[in-house]
Order: sequence, then C-alpha cells, then structure tokens
Amino acid sequence: MANLLRSIIENDKGELRKLEKIADKVESYADAMAALTDEELQAKTPELKRRYQNGESLDALLPEAFAVVREGSKRVLGLYPYRVQIMGGAVLHNGDVPEMRTGEGKTLTATMPVYLNALAGEGVHVVTVNEYLATRDATEMGELYSWLGLSVGINLAAKSPAEKREAYQSDITYTTNAEVGFDYLRDNMVVRQEAMVQRPLNFALVDEVDSVLIDEARTPLIISGAQSSETSKLYDLADHYVKSLTEDDYVIDVPSKTIGLTDSGIDKAEDFFKLENLYNVENVALTHFIDNALRANYIMTLDIDYVVTDKQEILIVDQFTGRTMEGRRFSDGLHQAIEAKENVPIQDETKTSATITYQNFFRMYKKLAGMTGTAKTEEEEFREVYNMRIIPIPTNRPIARIDHSDLLYPTMKSKFRAVIQDVKSRYQKGQPVLVGTVAVETSDLISKMLVEAGVPHEVLNAKNHAKEAQIIMNAGQRGAVTIATNMAGRGTDIKLGEGVRELGGLCVIGTERHESRRIDNQLRGRSGRQGDPGESQFYLSFEDDLMRRFGSDRIKAVFEKMKLDEDETVIESRMLTNQVEGAQKRVEGNNYDTRKQVLQYDDVMREQREIVYRDRYDVITADRDLGPEIKGMIKRTIDRAVDQHSRLDRKEALESIVTFAHTTLLPEDAISLSDIEGKKFPAIKDYLYERALEVYDAQIAKLPNEEAVTEFQKVLILMVVDNKWTDHIDALDQLRSSVGLRGYAQNNPIVEYQSEGFQMFQDMIGSIEYDVTRTMMKAQIHEQERQHAPEEAHTTAAANIAAKPVGAVQEEEKTVVHQERNELCACRSGKKYKNCHGRPTV
Repeated sequence: MANLLRSIIENDKGELRKLEKIADKVESYADAMAALTDEELQAKTPELKRRYQNGESLDALLPEAFAVVREGSKRVLGLYPYRVQIMGGAVLHNGDVPEMRTGEGKTLTATMPVYLNALAGEGVHVVTVNEYLATRDATEMGELYSWLGLSVGINLAAKSPAEKREAYQSDITYTTNAEVGFDYLRDNMVVRQEAMVQRPLNFALVDEVDSVLIDEARTPLIISGAQSSETSKLYDLADHYVKSLTEDDYVIDVPSKTIGLTDSGIDKAEDFFKLENLYNVENVALTHFIDNALRANYIMTLDIDYVVTDKQEILIVDQFTGRTMEGRRFSDGLHQAIEAKENVPIQDETKTSATITYQNFFRMYKKLAGMTGTAKTEEEEFREVYNMRIIPIPTNRPIARIDHSDLLYPTMKSKFRAVIQDVKSRYQKGQPVLVGTVAVETSDLISKMLVEAGVPHEVLNAKNHAKEAQIIMNAGQRGAVTIATNMAGRGTDIKLGEGVRELGGLCVIGTERHESRRIDNQLRGRSGRQGDPGESQFYLSFEDDLMRRFGSDRIKAVFEKMKLDEDETVIESRMLTNQVEGAQKRVEGNNYDTRKQVLQYDDVMREQREIVYRDRYDVITADRDLGPEIKGMIKRTIDRAVDQHSRLDRKEALESIVTFAHTTLLPEDAISLSDIEGKKFPAIKDYLYERALEVYDAQIAKLPNEEAVTEFQKVLILMVVDNKWTDHIDALDQLRSSVGLRGYAQNNPIVEYQSEGFQMFQDMIGSIEYDVTRTMMKAQIHEQERQHAPEEAHTTAAANIAAKPVGAVQEEEKTVVHQERNELCACRSGKKYKNCHGRPTV
C-alpha cells in the first residue's frame, strides 16, 4: 500500500514538473506579446492557422498560442491567466482533467486550450451543465475569441435546425451536454443530409466534468414519442389498492430501497383484484403495476425524489444538484405510478426511436477533456471509462479554509435546532453563511425555522433556480444567509463582501452528508476561494438517510447508554468523520458498479448503433444509383430463404420456395412449381435471382428520371432501416430485462446479453434485407405518382417506428425528448410526428 501511494504521489509530482516546463515556455513569450499592437496580436491567429495547415502540430504551437490568448485576455477581459491556469490549460489540451479548486478560474483556464484546438478548423465544443452557463460563458469569453478572429456559436434547445447548424459550423460552440447528445441522435434520424446540423465530433471540453460524465452517466438520452395506451386505469386501480394497505401488508428493505408484499398484502390483492393466485403467469403484468404503486407510495417521497408543479406535472429532483429535471421521467411505469399517487394526469407511455448513453456519446470525440474542482475520488472511473487522467493543479494561493470535524446528534430535530442556533449566531456577527441541503424538503424546513428565529435569508432550490446565479453571487456579502439545495448555483463564484474576511469569511454548513464524498467536497469548496478565509461544518444525525443505511451500531449504542437530553448530546470526532467517509466509499463503489453495468450493456448496442448509423449516413449522402446495394439485398434474401426451406422434405421445400417467391419477389402468376421442380437448390437461387432482376428493372423503369430513382431507393432503405432498428431497440430492452434472471443459473447476464444481442442483430439485418426486397418488388408505382416521386419519397421516408422505452439498468431515470403527435418530428423532415416517425404500423 505504501508503495502504491508513493507511486501515485510521485506520478503527480512528475506531471507537475512537466507542466511547470510548459508554463515556463508560455511565459517566455509574455514580453514579446505585450510589445505587439492590437492588429499584430490579432494577426497571430491566421498565422498560427497557416502554420498548422503546413504541418506544424498543435503541441508545437501550444506555447505561442497560449501566450496569444493570455495577452488578448488582458486587453479584452482585463484578466491575465496565472501560471497555474496555464498548467491547467495544458492538461486540458492533453485530453485529461485538471482538478482545480473552486474560484481558481476554470472558465479563463479553458480559453487557452479552446483557442489552440480551434485553430485546426474542425470545431471545438465547450459543454456545460445548463443553458444559463453556456450562454454566460459564450457571451463573456466570446468577446475574447471574436477579438482574436474566431467565430463563436451557442447551441440552445429552442434554436431551429438552421440556427443549430450555424452554431456547429462556428470555430467554437457552447452547448449543454443533453442538447449536443440529442442533436447527434436527431442527425441520425434525418431523411436528407441538409437536415443534419453537426460536423464530425472533434474536441469536447466539458465543464463540471464529474457532473456530466459521472453523475449523469446512469441516465441514457432517449428520443421518444407517445404510444397510445389503455393502461392508465390499471395504474389508478393499483394505486387505490396500495393506499388501502397497512404497514403489516408490506415490508421495506431500507439499505436497498426495495419493497415487497407480505402474505396479508397478497391476500388483500387477490381479494381486491378478484384473483385466485396473484402470482399466476397470466398476472405478471398486474404484479408489475402493483410493484410500481408500492414504490411510488412508500419509497418515493414528495419534495425529495420529485416535486409536483403548478401545471400538475411530476418532475424528478436530481439527487446530486437538487434541481428539477425537465423532460426526464422515471422509467418502466414508475413515473405513471407516481402520477396516479399524486392524482395528476397520467401521461401515456412512450416508444423509443433513438437512445445513447453519455459514456458512449462522449467517447466518440477525437479528444475529450474536462474541468472540475472535485474529481480525484472518481479517478479510477475516469481512467477506465474515458481514458482520462486526473491531474491535481496547485492553488494560486494556499487554502485558508478551516474544515471542522462532523457533529453527530441523536435526532434530526436536535440536529436542525443546532444548525439554526449556529446560523443565527453567525448572522448576528455579520458572517455570511451558506447552508447546504440534500433535499428540497430540507430547504423548506430550515427556511421556516429561520423565519421563526428572525433570520432573513434566501432560498435556492429546485423550485426557484431561475435566479440562482444572482443569489449565489451575493451569498458572500456581510450578513447574507443562503440556503442552497446541494450544489445549486454551481459554476458561479461566491466573492466575499467588504469586511467579511475579518469575520472569518464564508461559513458553509452542511445539514447532511451526501452519499458521494465529491458532492460534499463541492459544497466545502464554495468557501475559501483564492486563499480567502472560510469555514465548513457538517451536522449529522442518526435519522439521516446515509446514517440509517450505513451508520455504526456501536456509536448509536453509546448514545443510548448515555441517556442524555437530545439537545445536550453531540459527538464531535475525527473517527466519526472517517466512518462516514467509509460509508460513502461503499456507496460510491455501488454507484460505479451500476454505471459500469449500464455501459457494458450499452456497449453491445454501441457497436450495432455505429454500424447502422454509418450505413444510414452512406445512404443519405449517396448521389448515385443504389441499385447494386438493393440487388445485393435481394440476392442474400433469396439465398437465406432457399437455404431455410431446403432443410424440409423436397416436395414441401419446393412448395415453400414458390410461396416465398409469390409473396416476396414475383407476381403470383409469374412462377409455378414446374419452373423449379427439376433444379437443384443452387440453381433455384440463380433462377429466382434472374427473375427478381426482371421485376426490379420493371419497377425502376416506372420512375421518370435518375434523380427520382435515387430518391426512391434512399427512402425505401431508410424507411425499413428506421423501422427495424427501433424494433431492435425494443427487443434489446426486453432482453436486458429478462437476462438478469439467468444469474440464478450461474450464467453471466452480460455474456448472455452480448451473445443473444449479436444474434438478434444478425436477424435484424436479415429482416431489413427481406423487407427492402419485398417492398421494392411489390411497391405499386402509379403513373400519376411518377412526376412527384422525389417529393412523395420524402413524405414516406420517415417510416413507422415502434419500440418501448429504454431505461438504465438498475436505474429509474431517463433523459427524454418527448414527441407529441402534432409536433414537428425530431428527425427534421418538416412533417408532423404522427405523419412521420410516429405513424402507426401498417
């Protein structure tokens, strides 16, 4: 262990020595850059671009390019990057993560590698966690980039495809992680190349990289549409039944957050639903509704796991940030069960047309880098999943914050009373306080208690985060008291007001330990920026969720023996802090395993998705006759059919082949048994192919010109591929749901999923080729349609897509772009969803 620690420390030291040398080279240009006029400094950009085009590498250009940005920043923004920011910028350019503390200027640090990589002309994406930060950073830093001659675009959800395309064509594009992922999925649903908005994915620099690549990694991005359903009555029935239960009718396992019926609960279910046996095979669907209703009513908590809006909608609350998640829904029917519980309109279940995980999306970039103040605790995951190293960067000034040991109370009531007393005493002396909470409910409770105590304050939580940046900016002023749900306002610095340094700086009070150490470190890091004084103090109780699940029974036993008044009983010990951190490590390990499993399952789909999307792109961009590809499909379809039927008795085989030819290849009266009776099976294949080519040529001849032929071929292939691909997504989802049970038979579920998923993909390819063949040969192209073939082709291009929702393995959430029937389709065809990717199966 000692050798392992030494190697880690020495590796960090070695990296820092390399970064110091790079910083020396950059700083050696400082005087020369300062001597240039504005015009001469601006002329450096086209000069550096030419040198790159002439073969000089970005690594070789780094010292001079960084020096250009430093000098430009001083003149345009009035800011001059520190030496440690140069070091952080070099780490970002290398495709790694510099761990820079809060207040160390990560936004300014990013300008140097962003400028350098933009010189290549292939696009740089600066990815942030929300649109406010994307717009703010693009506006503020955009002044610098524009002054230096680079174009800057902002990609927002509300923008049209044309505006998005313009943003992506810019040298530097600011966007959110969700929107850039959804644009990728939408680009792979389009019918025409001109409807695509993105360029090939080149370099992404992700702000708050731990939030995007770790916290969000359990939640796949999904584009889905409404699927008509008659199941809302079952949700209501299951909810009425569950609400009739007593505590004796179900049992909850607190550590795993699972729930099940007891014998009495099962008896009541059989009476309520008039069943002989609840767990008969025919009642499997009903038990699923009951399970969801149990979870909704007795596991999921209002204002902690979700909130109900004024519009009577259920919004998920992010456990990491405390923000509500617009467009995200609990999967597998849980969201509908919560809607039934809260008596709000039950939304239809959805069907999926495209999905991808954040891990697999961001790994498609040529280069990926990120910034955060807290990533070291997830170092292993960054290295294994994203091939990114975590390099701690020294602070510009030493940290002066005092981190106190945790205080442990027997009950939540006594803990909150102590918090209020602490906040009130600090407020009275003028010291600003930031109170961090895990849940919206806790924020509201503390707010009420502070009102009763006569302490004015601001509340910043999932219910009013529109003004969070302004509120958090003022949190360092004298006498300010701010309640923030977890890391609300993340990305905005808290600067100390006049006279606050002398009072001890900003005091951060945590009302509960989060299950992730990283989130606690983020809260602490809001205090003590740039060497400012500050304090942090966490208050815990045995009734906290983390302590209930993982707390030490020995410590609790000591409390019970002491039998002191709950207001007088408090433990302050470094040992306690260490025990809590040990519990957090266990939870982090569990979460990592979950994310790893999600990725392992999605890796199967990733390989298949890349094949489908690549072939689909080849079809969209084709400006030639696709006849050779379609003829190849026809040939393989015939070969498969004959091979399959050849295993039968000879007479039966020949009859089946004729039937296949009638239904798939030729007019019914064009072939009979006598045409193939004396032929061997290879000869039958050749014969059928020759006859099929005659029909193919006749079909093509009905189209008026080459453009119409190509358009018809494109639309035919895309229609079938889109339909079969989304059916395949649905099939993989069902396989993933069922394959977990095979672990009981000592089979590895992942291996089983990979094996069967591969076979299903091969079957899908065969099915695509069969449908293309059948549609090509049997399509009726009427004379009056010939003049409008290209336009009609676009109308029918976005075919039916029917699939069930895909949710993360062992997770309840999914990030969804939801399509209503009368909205324009996400594929940008210009058609309504009901007439495009939402058309019913024919």
